[in-house]
Amino acid sequence: MPSVPTRRPNAALRRATARAGGRGLLRPRSTAVKASRVVGSTIPFTPDGRYIVVKDRLWRTTNPHLPPAVRQELVDRLMSARRAVGMALRAPDSQGLVEAREKVHAAKVGLGERGPVWWDDGAPDFTRQRVHKTPYAAWYDALVLSEGSD
Repeated sequence: MPSVPTRRPNAALRRATARAGGRGLLRPRSTAVKASRVVGSTIPFTPDGRYIVVKDRLWRTTNPHLPPAVRQELVDRLMSARRAVGMALRAPDSQGLVEAREKVHAAKVGLGERGPVWWDDGAPDFTRQRVHKTPYAAWYDALVLSEGSD
Protein backbone atom coordinates (compact mmCIF):
# COMPACT_ATOMS: atom_id res chain seq x y z
CA MET A 1 0.00 0.00 0.00
CA PRO A 2 1.50 3.37 -0.98
CA SER A 3 2.33 5.75 1.82
CA VAL A 4 0.56 9.09 2.11
CA PRO A 5 2.93 12.05 1.81
CA THR A 6 3.03 14.21 4.91
CA ARG A 7 4.82 17.20 3.42
CA ARG A 8 3.07 20.42 2.44
CA PRO A 9 1.48 20.53 -1.01
CA ASN A 10 3.69 21.83 -3.77
CA ALA A 11 3.20 25.25 -5.34
CA ALA A 12 1.24 23.89 -8.32
CA LEU A 13 -1.24 22.17 -6.02
CA ARG A 14 -1.64 25.34 -3.92
CA ARG A 15 -2.31 27.37 -7.08
CA ALA A 16 -4.87 24.82 -8.32
CA THR A 17 -6.60 24.91 -4.95
CA ALA A 18 -6.65 28.72 -5.03
CA ARG A 19 -8.16 28.67 -8.52
CA ALA A 20 -10.84 26.31 -7.21
CA GLY A 21 -11.92 29.03 -4.81
CA GLY A 22 -9.86 27.75 -1.89
CA ARG A 23 -11.64 24.41 -1.92
CA GLY A 24 -9.45 21.35 -1.59
CA LEU A 25 -9.21 19.41 -4.81
CA LEU A 26 -10.83 16.36 -3.27
CA ARG A 27 -13.81 18.15 -1.74
CA PRO A 28 -16.89 18.44 -3.94
CA ARG A 29 -18.28 21.86 -4.76
CA SER A 30 -21.65 22.66 -3.24
CA THR A 31 -24.52 23.70 -5.48
CA ALA A 32 -26.93 26.39 -4.43
CA VAL A 33 -30.58 25.45 -4.07
CA LYS A 34 -31.75 28.89 -2.96
CA ALA A 35 -29.87 32.10 -2.34
CA SER A 36 -29.79 31.30 1.36
CA ARG A 37 -29.42 27.51 1.38
CA VAL A 38 -26.54 25.37 0.13
CA VAL A 39 -26.73 21.62 -0.42
CA GLY A 40 -24.08 19.72 1.47
CA SER A 41 -23.31 22.68 3.69
CA THR A 42 -22.77 22.19 7.40
CA ILE A 43 -23.37 25.87 8.10
CA PRO A 44 -26.66 26.12 10.00
CA PHE A 45 -29.23 28.75 9.05
CA THR A 46 -31.58 30.09 11.70
CA PRO A 47 -35.20 28.96 11.26
CA ASP A 48 -36.22 32.42 10.02
CA GLY A 49 -33.35 32.46 7.48
CA ARG A 50 -31.90 35.73 8.77
CA TYR A 51 -28.57 34.41 9.99
CA ILE A 52 -25.98 31.71 9.55
CA VAL A 53 -24.01 30.45 12.54
CA VAL A 54 -20.22 30.35 12.21
CA LYS A 55 -18.07 29.53 15.24
CA ASP A 56 -21.05 30.17 17.54
CA ARG A 57 -21.66 33.67 16.13
CA LEU A 58 -24.60 34.88 14.09
CA TRP A 59 -23.89 36.45 10.70
CA ARG A 60 -26.61 38.09 8.64
CA THR A 61 -27.55 36.38 5.38
CA THR A 62 -28.14 38.01 2.03
CA ASN A 63 -31.54 39.61 1.54
CA PRO A 64 -33.66 36.83 -0.01
CA HIS A 65 -35.98 39.41 -1.60
CA LEU A 66 -33.31 40.70 -4.00
CA PRO A 67 -34.00 39.87 -7.65
CA PRO A 68 -31.55 37.20 -8.86
CA ALA A 69 -29.90 39.51 -11.41
CA VAL A 70 -29.32 42.23 -8.79
CA ARG A 71 -28.00 39.71 -6.29
CA GLN A 72 -25.58 38.26 -8.84
CA GLU A 73 -24.32 41.72 -9.82
CA LEU A 74 -23.66 42.54 -6.16
CA VAL A 75 -21.92 39.19 -5.58
CA ASP A 76 -19.74 39.82 -8.63
CA ARG A 77 -18.82 43.26 -7.28
CA LEU A 78 -18.08 41.75 -3.86
CA MET A 79 -15.78 39.09 -5.29
CA SER A 80 -13.99 41.67 -7.46
CA ALA A 81 -13.51 43.92 -4.43
CA ARG A 82 -12.19 41.02 -2.35
CA ARG A 83 -9.66 40.23 -5.08
CA ALA A 84 -8.65 43.91 -5.04
CA VAL A 85 -8.14 43.71 -1.26
CA GLY A 86 -5.82 40.75 -1.75
CA MET A 87 -3.85 42.50 -4.48
CA ALA A 88 -3.53 45.64 -2.34
CA LEU A 89 -2.28 43.59 0.59
CA ARG A 90 0.31 41.87 -1.58
CA ALA A 91 1.45 45.14 -3.27
CA PRO A 92 1.41 46.76 -0.50
CA ASP A 93 -0.88 49.61 -1.51
CA SER A 94 -2.47 51.37 1.46
CA GLN A 95 -4.71 53.69 -0.62
CA GLY A 96 -5.80 50.81 -2.86
CA LEU A 97 -6.56 48.76 0.25
CA VAL A 98 -8.80 51.48 1.67
CA GLU A 99 -10.67 51.82 -1.64
CA ALA A 100 -11.05 48.05 -2.05
CA ARG A 101 -12.38 47.63 1.49
CA GLU A 102 -14.88 50.43 0.86
CA LYS A 103 -16.08 48.53 -2.22
CA VAL A 104 -16.43 45.33 -0.17
CA HIS A 105 -18.48 47.21 2.39
CA ALA A 106 -20.70 48.80 -0.27
CA ALA A 107 -21.41 45.40 -1.86
CA LYS A 108 -22.23 43.84 1.51
CA VAL A 109 -24.60 46.71 2.33
CA GLY A 110 -26.28 46.20 -1.04
CA LEU A 111 -26.66 42.48 -0.34
CA GLY A 112 -28.18 43.24 3.05
CA GLU A 113 -25.37 41.62 5.03
CA ARG A 114 -24.42 44.97 6.59
CA GLY A 115 -26.20 48.25 7.19
CA PRO A 116 -29.94 48.42 7.86
CA VAL A 117 -31.64 45.07 8.35
CA TRP A 118 -33.64 43.72 5.40
CA TRP A 119 -36.61 42.49 7.44
CA ASP A 120 -39.39 44.84 8.49
CA ASP A 121 -40.97 43.23 11.56
CA GLY A 122 -38.97 45.33 14.02
CA ALA A 123 -36.79 42.45 15.24
CA PRO A 124 -33.33 43.58 16.41
CA ASP A 125 -30.13 42.74 14.59
CA PHE A 126 -28.05 40.05 16.31
CA THR A 127 -25.17 40.07 13.79
CA ARG A 128 -21.85 39.08 15.40
CA GLN A 129 -23.60 38.14 18.65
CA ARG A 130 -22.83 34.82 20.30
CA VAL A 131 -25.77 32.60 19.41
CA HIS A 132 -26.13 31.54 23.07
CA LYS A 133 -26.84 35.16 24.08
CA THR A 134 -29.73 35.58 21.62
CA PRO A 135 -33.28 34.27 21.25
CA TYR A 136 -31.81 31.58 18.95
CA ALA A 137 -30.03 29.86 21.86
CA ALA A 138 -32.61 27.12 22.44
CA TRP A 139 -32.83 26.36 18.71
CA TYR A 140 -29.04 26.12 18.43
CA ASP A 141 -28.68 23.93 21.52
CA ALA A 142 -31.29 21.56 20.09
CA LEU A 143 -29.47 21.54 16.75
CA VAL A 144 -26.12 20.76 18.34
CA LEU A 145 -27.66 17.98 20.44
CA SER A 146 -29.38 16.43 17.41
CA GLU A 147 -26.15 16.49 15.38
CA GLY A 148 -24.28 14.90 18.27
CA SER A 149 -26.69 11.95 18.42
CA ASP A 150 -26.08 10.95 14.78
